[in-house]
Amino acid sequence: MKNSFEHSMPNSEGYFGEYGGSFVPPELEKIMREINEAYEECCKDPDFQTELARLYKHFVGRPSPIFHAENLSNKYGVDIYLKREDLNHTGAHKINHCLGEAILAKKMGKTKLIAETGAGQHGVALATAAALVGLECDIYMGEVDIAKEHPNVVRMRILGANVIPATHGRKTLKEAVDAAFEAYLKDPITQLYAIGSVVGPHPFPKMVRDFQSIIGNEARVQFQEMTGKLPDNLVACVGGGSNAMGLFSAFLEDEQVAIHGVEPAGRSLQTPGEHAATLTLGEPGVMHGFKSYMLKDEQGEPQEVYSVASGLDYPSVGPQHSYLKDLGRVSYGSISDDEAIDAFFELSRQEGIIPAIESSHAVAYALKLAKQGVKGSILINLSGRGDKDIDFVVENYGAKYGIESLI
Repeated sequence: MKNSFEHSMPNSEGYFGEYGGSFVPPELEKIMREINEAYEECCKDPDFQTELARLYKHFVGRPSPIFHAENLSNKYGVDIYLKREDLNHTGAHKINHCLGEAILAKKMGKTKLIAETGAGQHGVALATAAALVGLECDIYMGEVDIAKEHPNVVRMRILGANVIPATHGRKTLKEAVDAAFEAYLKDPITQLYAIGSVVGPHPFPKMVRDFQSIIGNEARVQFQEMTGKLPDNLVACVGGGSNAMGLFSAFLEDEQVAIHGVEPAGRSLQTPGEHAATLTLGEPGVMHGFKSYMLKDEQGEPQEVYSVASGLDYPSVGPQHSYLKDLGRVSYGSISDDEAIDAFFELSRQEGIIPAIESSHAVAYALKLAKQGVKGSILINLSGRGDKDIDFVVENYGAKYGIESLI
């Protein structure tokens, strides 16, 4: 099994087993090869690596710490730790790959970055990186998410980005990706589509994973320094799956470490369109330029999906996650909206840390594992902070948690 997880994955055509690849129009095939070649050159360029390391340390604030959540640990009877990606500049893990993509675009002579965003964390991070390196920035975002994640929309505009509404379909993340791809097809020469997760055509699943692997590389060292051993369990939320791959990548060869990816069960796993549990209920298919598990409707097209977490409502998933599911190396489960919101308040009130709703899915799953009697330690990737979500949470769930007077 060990050789399966070497960084030679994916192969030269971008496949993790049967998943991945590059299913793009002919006019983009040359562009994708150029991006891959430029990225591979940057991987070997000491100046690129030095500049990225400098920005991670002095701009982002890395390494992000690991925190032993003693209050939760005592309450649930298992040692719970948090990898604090929420403490990064811009408030989430997204800045890790956005800086890499922005520097790559600059080196390739691009003048504009474009991207999709769901919860707005990728949009904010990319707008930040674009401002830093001096590039224009267009962010496509579903109308529903623009209303839901208003604080992040304001941040993007302050940073100089154009926020462009996606107005078709359910007006959420999948539609934002559609709109961004359409815009990219019109001008792939001066623009770089900085994809926001480990999805899309080759080389993006590999490239974003590599930039995000700093999470797991740091965590592996930090956890051993804190405890003298590796964590027994890893937990991370999975939409496209970048924060999860960032953490998981450093531990894949450690068979004694159990790894858990957490999808959104939404309002109902039994009702199509009311969840986004791709790996739980999907099947292999092709969308947005790559092959992976996806949720399909009766016509075989991408199914409508839903999650209370805007960053998780996507009907496919990164191809490496599909590969790891089939191998059985990672276990994928799901958490409902209500469970995620419960965990949002539980972490807030037990540890004084307000998590993103996306990250709350991982927290909820870790607490569920603890209640089920899992042994040893649990390391949760706290992928983002909840500033962006507080108005939405209070308006929709505040009464249940005794803060209706603040609505």
